[in-house]
Amino acid sequence: MTRPLPIRLAVLGSTGSIGRQALEVAARERGRVEIAALAAGGALEELCAQARAWRPRALALERAADPARARAGLAAAAPGAAVWVGEGAAARLAAECGADTVLNGIVGAAGLAPSLASLARGARLALANKETLVVGGDLVRRALARGGELSPVDSEHSAALQCLGDRPVEEVARLTLTASGGPLRRHPDWRRATRAEVLAHPVWSMGPRITVDSALLFNKGLELIEARWLFDLPWEKLDAVLHPQALVHALVAFRDGSTVLQAAAADMRLPVQLALSWPERWGEAVAPLAAGALAGLSFEALAPGRYPAFDLALAAGCAGGTAPCVLNAADEVAVRAFLDGQIGLGQVPDVVARVLSQHAAEPVESLEQLVGVDAWARGAAREQAVRA
Repeated sequence: MTRPLPIRLAVLGSTGSIGRQALEVAARERGRVEIAALAAGGALEELCAQARAWRPRALALERAADPARARAGLAAAAPGAAVWVGEGAAARLAAECGADTVLNGIVGAAGLAPSLASLARGARLALANKETLVVGGDLVRRALARGGELSPVDSEHSAALQCLGDRPVEEVARLTLTASGGPLRRHPDWRRATRAEVLAHPVWSMGPRITVDSALLFNKGLELIEARWLFDLPWEKLDAVLHPQALVHALVAFRDGSTVLQAAAADMRLPVQLALSWPERWGEAVAPLAAGALAGLSFEALAPGRYPAFDLALAAGCAGGTAPCVLNAADEVAVRAFLDGQIGLGQVPDVVARVLSQHAAEPVESLEQLVGVDAWARGAAREQAVRA
C-alpha cells in the first residue's frame, strides 16, 4: 500500500535520542517527510533550535521554569505556530496538531496519554515509547479498534514485524527477541555494579533509565509485554535470548519448521525510518551488512534466576491488568534512586518486587485509573527505596 507523500510528522520527545534520529531521517527524506510538529520535555533551547530549522506548525514543551518566557521563545522560533507549554502539552499537541503520523519518543509512562490522543483522531502512531503498551495495552487495543494505526519503532519489534510479514498468528510457532546482555553480561557480581559500569553499554547509545533497564534485562521483559500486545501471540510463543553481537534483532519460527530472522547494524535510524515508511522501504538508512559480518554469531539462553528484573516483568505481563503499570512505575522510581546513589543496583529489582507484592491487579478500565495506580506505585516505591 503506497502512502500519500509527504508524511506530515509530529515528533514527540524531539530533543531525545529517538527524536534526534527521527529528524535525521526526515532531513534525508525531505521529499517524503514534512515536520509538522515538535514536542520536548524541558530542553527549551534545543527545541527552539529545532523549531528554527524546521518551522513546524505546532510546538509543545512539558516543563518550563518560566512558562511565559518559554512560550515567547518558541513563538519567535516558529512564527505562526501553535504553542503549548506545561504539563499535558505533548498530549494536546498530539490531539490537535493535525499530523497524519506521530512518532512518540517520550521516555516513561508520560508517553501514554499522547499515544492515546494520537490514535483517538485516527493518526498513525510510530511508537518508541514502550510504556504505551506495557502500561496501557488494553486501552491501545480499544483505541485501534476505533481507528488509527500503530507501527513499532523499537529495533526488536521492527525486526519482528519484518519477519512476520502478513502471516496469520496461527502459523507462528515462536517469536524470539534478542538482547545484547548489556555491560554486565560477564560481570562477576552484577548486584554491586557501579553507575559508571552500568551506563557503559557496549552497543547502543540510550538514555540513563533505558540503559539501566537494559543492563538488568528488565527492558527485554517490557519488550516481551509489548510484543504480546503488538502481535497477539500467547505467552508460550514468546521468548528472549542473549545475542552479544546485536546484529540479529528478532527471529520467528513458523509451524512448518522454517525460521526467519532480521539482521542489521545496531542503528536506530533504520527502525525509525521503517516505522514511517512501512510497508515500503525508502533509501538506505544504514549500510547493508556484508555476509561475512554474520560469521561467528552466538546465541545464549537466559540463565534461570540470573535476571530477576526480567522475571518480574514477565510475571507482571502474565498477570495483566494493572500489574504492568505498577511494575513500570516502581522501576522508574527504583532506577532513579540507583542513578542518584540512594540504592545499589541489586536493590532495584528488590524494590520493584516488594511494590508488586502489595498490589492486587485489577482490569484496566481507563487512563484516569492508570494515572492513579501509577501514582500509588511511585509512592510505594519511594518508601521502599528509603528503607532499602
